[in-house]
Order: sequence, then C-alpha cells, then structure tokens
Amino acid sequence: MEAPWWASAVAYQVYPRSFQDSDGDGIGDLGGVLQRLDHLTDLGVDVLWLSPVYPSPQADNGYDISDYQGIDPLFGTLEQLDELIAALHARGMRLVMDLVVNHTSDEHPWFEESRASRTSPKRDWYWWRPPRGGFAGGDPGAEPTNWQSFFSGPVWEYDAATGEYYLHLFDRRQPDLNWENPEVREAVYAMMRWWLDRGVDGFRMDVINMISKDVAEDGHLHDGPPLPGSSLGDGSASYLCGPRIHEFLQEMHREVFAGRDGTFLTVGEMPGVTIEQARLFTDPVRAEVDMVFQFEHVGLDHQGSKWRPVPLRMRDLKASFGRWQTGLADVGWNSLYWDNHDQPRAVSRFGDDSPEFRRDSATCLATLLHLHRGTPYVYQGQEIGMANFPFASVDDFRDVESVNHFGAAMVVGEDPAAVLAAMRRMSRDNARTPVQWDASPSAGFTTGTPWLPVNPDHVEWNAAAQRDDPSSVLAHYRRLIALRHENPVVALGDFAMLLPDHDDVYAFTRSLDGETLLVVCNVSRRSCDLSDLLPQAVGAPLVLGNLPDPGPTLRPWEARVLDLRDRSVA
Repeated sequence: MEAPWWASAVAYQVYPRSFQDSDGDGIGDLGGVLQRLDHLTDLGVDVLWLSPVYPSPQADNGYDISDYQGIDPLFGTLEQLDELIAALHARGMRLVMDLVVNHTSDEHPWFEESRASRTSPKRDWYWWRPPRGGFAGGDPGAEPTNWQSFFSGPVWEYDAATGEYYLHLFDRRQPDLNWENPEVREAVYAMMRWWLDRGVDGFRMDVINMISKDVAEDGHLHDGPPLPGSSLGDGSASYLCGPRIHEFLQEMHREVFAGRDGTFLTVGEMPGVTIEQARLFTDPVRAEVDMVFQFEHVGLDHQGSKWRPVPLRMRDLKASFGRWQTGLADVGWNSLYWDNHDQPRAVSRFGDDSPEFRRDSATCLATLLHLHRGTPYVYQGQEIGMANFPFASVDDFRDVESVNHFGAAMVVGEDPAAVLAAMRRMSRDNARTPVQWDASPSAGFTTGTPWLPVNPDHVEWNAAAQRDDPSSVLAHYRRLIALRHENPVVALGDFAMLLPDHDDVYAFTRSLDGETLLVVCNVSRRSCDLSDLLPQAVGAPLVLGNLPDPGPTLRPWEARVLDLRDRSVA
C-alpha cells in the first residue's frame, strides 16, 4: 500500500497574531502571512497550520470563537483567506485550519441563545446544571462538580438570570459544547464541510479528546479526586477520551471527509492520550484522525503542574519517544514536535540557549526530532533558533493562563519570586513574542508597536541574518526538510533506539529496504568519544551534520546522520 502524502511532509505552524503585521496595528494578520509565503517556500514545508483567525473576543487569543464561518477583522477578511488558500496551493502547499469545537466563546450566538432561558431551544447545546443539592446557586461549594479548570478556579460559572451553572473546562468565557446533543454535532460537521468547500485541506482539532464527557444516565457528572491543598478536584477521568470519543470522531469522518475528492489532513490534539488510545485514534481502518498531538514528552520537565518545573533527564525523553515510536510502528502515525503556541521555546527548554551553544543545540534538537518516524511540525521562529523571552516582572505577561496562575498563587501565599521564575520558564507567552525577521527595532514584524514586546536578542537572532548563511539554524532546517522529502528511509524507515540509558548521547537507527541511517546526537555540553560508544559510527559516510569536520569525538550538541549501508549495526 502506498504511504499517505503526509508521511513525508513537514508542517509549519503560524500563530498569526505574532507572525507578521501588514497594517501597522502591532498585531499579525493574514496580509502578513501572505507577505511571508516566500519564507515558507524557501524553507520547503508542505503544510501551513494556521492558529485561529475566526471572529473572537480574544479571551484566549482566538481559541474562544464567536463565529466559525468568518475571519476576525483583527486578522483580515474572508477574501484574504481565500487568497491565502490559492497562494498556498499554487506553491504546492496545503492549509490546515485550527478547529476549536470542544467549546465556543460565550459571545457565540449559540451560547447567547442557550443562556437566554432554561427553555431555550439551544439550552442543551451546552452543559447547564443546577447547583449542588443543599446549596444556593453562587455560594462556595455549590458548583455541580468539584473539577478545577485548566485556567485555575472551578469549571462552573453561575448564571444568576437562569439559576444554573454552565461548564467551561478552560476560561469562563469558553463554555463547553454538549456533544451528546446530535444537533451540536450536525452543526459542527456542516461548518467543517463549508471550510473544505472553500479549499481548506484539513483541520488541527483543539483538545478534541475532551468532547465526550462521562455523563450518568440521570444527566449528572461525577466529582473527581481532590487536588492536594485545594478545595477543587481533578475531573479529567470524566472528560479525557470519554466513553463516546471514538464514536464521535468516526461520525465526523463519515459526515465530513468520506467520499470527498481530495487529500486531507486531520490532527487531533489530545492531552493525556496514551499510546494504546493513539493506536485506535490513528488506525486508518477505523477512520478517525490521521495523527494525534500527545503531551507525554512535554510533561517530563515538571511535576504535576507545569508551574513546578524539574530538570529533564534525557533518558526519560528517550524512553518516552522510544515508546511512541514502537507503539505506533505498525499501526497509526506520530506527530513530532518540540514546541508550539502553548509551549516554551525548545532551545531554551530542551537545548542550551547560552551564546556558546544556542546555534548548535537548536540544530541538534532539530536533527534529533526530524529523523524520527512521524510528521514533524515546525513552530514559527523555531527555524531561526528563537528563544524564551527575558520577562522582568509579572506585568510583562499577557497570557490568561499565566496571569490567572499568578493571581491564584498569590491568594494561597506562594513566594512571588519562585512563582515568577516558573512562569518565566514555562509561560505560553514565550512562544508568542513576534517572529524575528530582521534586526530593526520591531524585528520587521510591524511598523507599529507590537502587541507583545519583541525579544531584545532579535538584533542578532533573525531570519535576515540567517537567510544566506550556510551554517545557520535556518539553513540546517532547510536541509532536514529536504532530506525527509528525498529519502524514503527518513519518512518510512523502521526505528530502533540505541544506548537507551546514556545520559548525553541520543542515538537510533532508521532502516528501510536495505538502507540504514544512524542518527547520533550529543545533547550535552560534554564531548564524547564515539569509538567506544558506537564504533560503527566511526568512518561512516556523513549524510547530514550540524558541525563541520566531524571526527572520532562527538562535540557538545553535535548531531550526525550517518549512512550505514552495507555495514553491520552493533
């Protein structure tokens, strides 16, 4: 059977607010994306994943949608989106839109109608529940369940006008849709078909494994185990990969994609998903989604909460990546990523953003990831080695998750300096500073004042400085992407982990039809003698490397892709 087109593809995520501003208001927009398409062509990517550009009050930077079939004037017009689709297709690229259907904005007409009265025809389009027995609505503890929101506080918001609570797993301005109601599902599928009719090539589905809630026959939802030191509980057992999730995704595929001409891509973002579940979600025979975004590897450097960071042990990362490579080897498919709009910058988090090793660690991490089996996702700015922002105080943060966390931490008396240190390291704002196009005052992002400050390191670290430099991070990304396109072993080869317990060297092979590539990455500041560790690497022809003049010693943050054809692998 021929491999699907996305097996050899590389996707590029655009977070439009921070990509390129075309009208001087300091906020990136569709006109800016159109201006920068040459950059994507030069890079060689196949898919542009566009974070939400729909009309939105921007309570969660566009992930709170008030109209699924329009474009927010902040970002441009529907005509510009049509222009973008045509321009991408003309360049041989596809457009994947962000689909956010676990929840809407509280300003969506569906929710406004739903909250109008208890007898509204759309009342059951959302999760409305009366106060807990024995409590008056609005009183502490009256919430229908004890679940904690992803953005701090309870998941229930009291609506005094109708005397009931509505569910919001995220911000209170993001009420959850009730997927138990077939009318909701039909409305979502109709909207998806409308976008495909316009030429969109697929969807990245935001927290899609949360759409099925574990609801009892009498309609009540279950309390979760209490969270230490909190009056709230963990409700995830009731909404992560709930009882009807496979049914809903299979129905979506039948109603939206089945029988439609074209080649599409569906990616399910699934916090907490296990390998066993991912095999089911991505098995082509089951017709649910093509691949999932899982979060195991981005949970290894903190304990319980992202705001409690701990040092990453490389052997833990190897074990995690290795499990997913093995688990989806014969069925399903992996998505490969280091960072996105919700994660801090990879070179600061997993690499070494000191001046001495920033370039080398950025290219080493890129090599390590792109040589795995799966579809790699490049997040804007990653291809030029963008790093975390040097936040000075809490006033520098804009992200609702970070701001709410600081407020909640202060209420319970945590040390402000410690809270700020964790926010500096883990905040989503790190990924959202404007792309660094050149060394000018606003980095070429805008002629106005950027909505979030540009990282001061843009004077040295920018796309213009790297474009014609063959040793740059950007040039290395070009070579990696080309290698996946040109060499079937990179896209489809079997994966075998080597040295699973080594703390500094990440090594593996990829094999297909008699060809074997050996990938060796030194993920530390310490040099390493290859002759003892991997004697088969010494003298093997170099396919791709990130440092010049490779010898018997693997230098700090050095990465090599070697050709072992006709050589035995020890």
